Amino acid sequence: MPSSSSQRWPVPIGEAARRAGVSARMVRHYESLGLLAPVHRTDSGYRQYTEADVHALRFIRRGRDLGFSIEEIGTLLGLWQDHGRASSQVKAIAQRHIAALAERIAAMQAMQRTLQTLAHRCHGDARPDCPILDDLASADTPPVSTALAPDPQAPRKRSSRATAQA
Repeated sequence: MPSSSSQRWPVPIGEAARRAGVSARMVRHYESLGLLAPVHRTDSGYRQYTEADVHALRFIRRGRDLGFSIEEIGTLLGLWQDHGRASSQVKAIAQRHIAALAERIAAMQAMQRTLQTLAHRCHGDARPDCPILDDLASADTPPVSTALAPDPQAPRKRSSRATAQA
C-alpha cells in the first residue's frame, strides 16, 4: 500500500472504509453515534473523508477489536484528540476494561468446565437420557452471568447469506 502522502484525499465512503478496515455501513453507524464528526459532502450528497477521518476510523476499529464499548471508545477518542489530557485517565479506562475482561474470561471458563463435565457424563449413544438436556431443563440451575451479554450498542453482524444478498 502506498504511503498516505501519495494517496489522494478526500475519498468517498467506500474507499475510507477500505483504508480503515471497516464496512461502509459501520462508517455511517459511527458517524450516526457521533464517534466520527459529520463529514463534508459533495454537491451531489456523497460523503468525503479526509486522512484524519480515516485515522479516527482506524482508532475506533482498534478499540472495538480490543473489546471497548462504544461509550469507552467515545471517551478514548476525546482523550486522544485532547493533547493536554492526562494519561492517567486513559490508563484508568484500560484498567477497568481489563478487570471486566477478566470477569468475562472467568465466567466463560466456568461455563467451559460445566459443559465439559456434562459432556463427560453424557453417554452419547442411543439412550434417551442425557445429563446435558437435564441440566438445561433444570429449574434450580443458576442463571448465566450477564457479564457475557453482548454489548447492546454494538451493531449486529449480518449473516453470510444476508451479506451475500446485499
